[in-house]
Amino acid sequence: MLRILAAFCLALGLVTGAQAQDLQPVLQAHADDITKPSRGTIGTTLDALVDSGLPQVTPFLEAWTDKGIWQREADSVFFYGRAQGADLTLTDIDTGTVTEVPKSGYTELRPNGGVRRVIGTALVQFQLSDPDIARRLSAIDSLARRPDAEQLEPLLASIDGEPDAALKARKIQLANFLSASFAPAPADRIAAIESLSDDTSIEARAVLNQILATTPYVGTAAPDGNVARILTVGDDLSADDAYSRLVAANIAPPAIPSTAIRDALAANIIDGGVGDVPLAQLGTTAARDRAYATLATAGTVPPRLTDQGRADAVASHIFAEIYVEDDPAITDAAHAALSSVETRVAAERFADLALDALSLASIYFLAAIGLAITFGVMGVINMAHGEFIMMGAYTGYVVQQFVPDYTLSIVVALPLAFAITFGAGVTMERLVIRHLYHRPLETLLATFGISIALQQLAKNIFGTQARPLTSPGWLDGALVLSDVVQISYIRIAIFVLALLFLGLILFILKRTRLGLEVRAVTQNPGMAASMGIDPDRINMMTFGLGSGIAGIAGVAIGLYAKVTSEMGADYIVQSFMTVVVGGVGNVWGTLAGATLIGFLQKGIEFLNPSNTLAAQTYMVLFIILFIQFRPKGIVAQKGRAAAD
Repeated sequence: MLRILAAFCLALGLVTGAQAQDLQPVLQAHADDITKPSRGTIGTTLDALVDSGLPQVTPFLEAWTDKGIWQREADSVFFYGRAQGADLTLTDIDTGTVTEVPKSGYTELRPNGGVRRVIGTALVQFQLSDPDIARRLSAIDSLARRPDAEQLEPLLASIDGEPDAALKARKIQLANFLSASFAPAPADRIAAIESLSDDTSIEARAVLNQILATTPYVGTAAPDGNVARILTVGDDLSADDAYSRLVAANIAPPAIPSTAIRDALAANIIDGGVGDVPLAQLGTTAARDRAYATLATAGTVPPRLTDQGRADAVASHIFAEIYVEDDPAITDAAHAALSSVETRVAAERFADLALDALSLASIYFLAAIGLAITFGVMGVINMAHGEFIMMGAYTGYVVQQFVPDYTLSIVVALPLAFAITFGAGVTMERLVIRHLYHRPLETLLATFGISIALQQLAKNIFGTQARPLTSPGWLDGALVLSDVVQISYIRIAIFVLALLFLGLILFILKRTRLGLEVRAVTQNPGMAASMGIDPDRINMMTFGLGSGIAGIAGVAIGLYAKVTSEMGADYIVQSFMTVVVGGVGNVWGTLAGATLIGFLQKGIEFLNPSNTLAAQTYMVLFIILFIQFRPKGIVAQKGRAAAD
């Protein structure tokens, strides 16, 4: 501890010798100001503490700010103290000796909020070069919350000796903020402002906006000073707003409300009338206005402002906004920097929106790729496809109940979900689908019934509440590229998984015998059968493959979305739209469809962020129109399959 304190003193360059080793004498020299501090007198005491260069100053200021200083009434000696009932635990400020004493005879120092802020400002100067990085971080956070011109010099002095690279960068950034606002030389301020032109943080924008703060001006002569802009009535502000500014500047009288007119008439009823208007005639607005005008002419009430008088008052004055900052060069630099920052922020917001859209497209691709195989190859409208996604998600949940390691559980759940949903798909194809080929209406109704049955089965087994499918710890958090652009690691993982699926499906369809046979049956089932390929077996394997892929997609989607018995219904419509828009029976078409729908939905949500339901409605309408002009999808099939 002594070595740390010594290093702290050496870092400050304030240790001058052995003559001033105790802080208590310094405190006693300013005991009155410490006991009863005020914002006007506390500066002298703080200067003396800073000039002492003692390592005890930092903990003393911290305790003083936190109301942890007690004074012994007998001799005015100060201690660190902590009350415990009727007793008091005291710690000597210089030696650290701890004693237990009765609370009587000691007074707790309670500086008010204004004094504590002044103490905090002085404390930051010590903490900026404290050997403890936690205290340096605390000082930087304090400076960011309450920037002050007096902190600029000690902050700049602490940058060169900062050993932590991240904290040093933060100090430089904060020094730029303070320099832009408080540097004594205009050239230094302009240089600091220009350095903020590529900083898209909220803090940087706040600093620039503060420099560009304006105050309203109204007068009959052209404004002096650093004029931000001259306001035109009708374009920049309405006539009512302009007159409100005149009233706020005490240039024009405020408009008299109708309630005040009514009260004035009621207070001036004489001989059954007001002015020259009998009470019986005061039922109309025109009569009340005439009666009030009579009273105003007599000087009984203030005159009422007419529309013409209001217009004349507005027309005879100039309205403007004046910069609080007097130097035009500084405000010009701030304007240029803020314009550059806003351009960068707009670009980064577009990039952030694109990343969100790409993430959503990855989810839709995972949900639709299995359906693209079954619907595209077999022409089967499988309304139970969403329930295979749900089965995969619940498989992941069950695995996690037995495998507490979340990383290992996901590794186990992925192939297990494929196996379970592959088997379920094969069973469904053998028992139901094979009897309904080329009967699309019956297939739709049958699979819809299976969908309802699977949902009810899941409710009976798992209940109606959402079940957690927890992602591994290394997928927590987000990749932060800037203050504007960030994407969660789980979305990145889903995107990578979508790419792996794309590569796997392309490999199966293009490089394996099963893929060759699937493509043959897709293009011409009769010719494929004549070549020795069993279309029934291929249909069964294809349906099982599509179902198994849906199960794996369910595990991935379950890490991102809620796992419930109805979760499949949230993706079945988007899956069919993805397949149809992209092009039936084409993997690249499914990818294109998922990309189009993902970007379209995020774009509509960006334009109408308060109503996601409307965004989905607009998206469906757009897709309906798209299909009218391109019924075969983005990537249409070629050859005989396209003709069919």
